[in-house]
Amino acid sequence: MLEATISGIGELDSGAMAEAQSRQDQLTKPQGSLGMLEELSIRLAGIFGKTIPPLGKKVVIVMAGDHGVVEEGVSRFPREVTPQMVLNFLRGGAAINVLARHAGAEVRVVDVGVATEVSGPGLIVRKVRNGTANMTRGPAMSREEAVRAIEVGIEVALEEIDKGALYLATGDMGIGNTTPSSAITSVLVGEDLELVTGRGTGLDEEARLAKVEVIRKAIALNEPDPGDPLDVLSKVGGLEIAGIAGVILGAASRRRPVVIDGFISAAGALVAAALAPSSQAFMVASHLSMEPGHRVILDKLGLRPVIHADMRLGEGTGAALTFFLLEAAAKILAEMATFDEAGVSGPVGE
Repeated sequence: MLEATISGIGELDSGAMAEAQSRQDQLTKPQGSLGMLEELSIRLAGIFGKTIPPLGKKVVIVMAGDHGVVEEGVSRFPREVTPQMVLNFLRGGAAINVLARHAGAEVRVVDVGVATEVSGPGLIVRKVRNGTANMTRGPAMSREEAVRAIEVGIEVALEEIDKGALYLATGDMGIGNTTPSSAITSVLVGEDLELVTGRGTGLDEEARLAKVEVIRKAIALNEPDPGDPLDVLSKVGGLEIAGIAGVILGAASRRRPVVIDGFISAAGALVAAALAPSSQAFMVASHLSMEPGHRVILDKLGLRPVIHADMRLGEGTGAALTFFLLEAAAKILAEMATFDEAGVSGPVGE
């Protein structure tokens, strides 16, 4: 499934983008005056292959998984919080539920690797294993498990698209997941761990530096190959990060925009882009996280965040808010009058 999905990812429709650009240039405003809304509208046209991008169902897919490396004290919160928060998502009480409702989006919660058994109405159980192993003592998971977790993301994305989803977004839940995200970033981007490792759930500076050393130990022990994203993912990654990569690849293969949330989602995007560079064209960066590794990933992928709000929660919260701006961008093309339609004089000399 992974190979077939990657081979099915195409390019943006240049003709639709040219037509969208032409229409943008004729709308009753100075060219470029709506900034990123114009850029987004043109990219949406290229993704959907239509001059006027369609509007419709929006879904946030939250991947949940646990991390054995939590045993090393890299988080202020215990691992038990992961299943507790999954239940909170299912009950509609988390930040992502509030913001998704506000955006008119639906939330899907996927257990791809929670360490304990969780059940509840609406939970999608596709558990690959009960959390990753402690990566300071060996690989976080096997290569086969990493591939399976990616394929879980692909499957869920395609299922949602088959049920009518036009816009997808990624979200995450997994105590300790900024640790594998920093490891993945450092290895795949080639950046020093000090510069890509943040405070996560609110560590003080001493604890952050200890976290850096934990990751350094894991990388030294496992020797992940920067040229092999599956090797990196399996040795120092996470199940929900793999699932997020799969959601991105699945969305791209069906020509759907996928809104990338914060640092953990960006780590998944980094893996997806390493596996299928063409998938980058279908990604929209929602916001700039306070986690320092997030900016490093976005720079690597050439993505500009839409929102700057000092957010660092994850769950898909920044992505849910970005749905508003994507819809606004599409509506500008669809509903705004051109100079001719409005009877307004255009720029002098044109």
